[in-house]
Amino acid sequence: LTLMQQQTSRMQHIVEDLLLLARLETDRNRPPHQGVAVPVMLSMIKEGVEPLVEQKSQNLSLECDPGLWIYGAEKELYSAFSNLVTNAVRYTPEGGEIRVRWYRDEAGAHFEVQDTGVGIAPQHIPRLTERFYRVDVGRSRDVGGTGLGLAIVKHVLNRHRAHLRISSVINKGSTFS
Repeated sequence: LTLMQQQTSRMQHIVEDLLLLARLETDRNRPPHQGVAVPVMLSMIKEGVEPLVEQKSQNLSLECDPGLWIYGAEKELYSAFSNLVTNAVRYTPEGGEIRVRWYRDEAGAHFEVQDTGVGIAPQHIPRLTERFYRVDVGRSRDVGGTGLGLAIVKHVLNRHRAHLRISSVINKGSTFS
């Protein structure tokens, strides 16, 4: 029964992510133009992943400009930001470090997640935002996820006129900004 419950939960997450992705891909309207308290959102995301961070003896730091808000769709941005943070926690080995930053410079507002995880080979980076694309199928199944998270991130960012940059070095870690 426990195994059936786990598989049912996994399938439910896949269906929910597919529905969200379909809505993001087909909704040509601009996202709502409401103020989003990103610093508060990032604190909530950090609290949500703390149990797994503690279980894996990782160090998760959050550097955040407390006055930096943006306009957009809060639920969509929460989904994108939480996907990036959750992926970093999942793919960073025990004792690793994850650094989350929210800051502004002359180019605008930036969200950045940097980890000391396993890294991603250069040939995989262009395909990471494709639906169900997996760098390592076996490892991905071990850590969970639906294979849709980065596709959701890409579409949320496109709707908000932003873009995703990925840099990674094998056995050193990755930075998603």
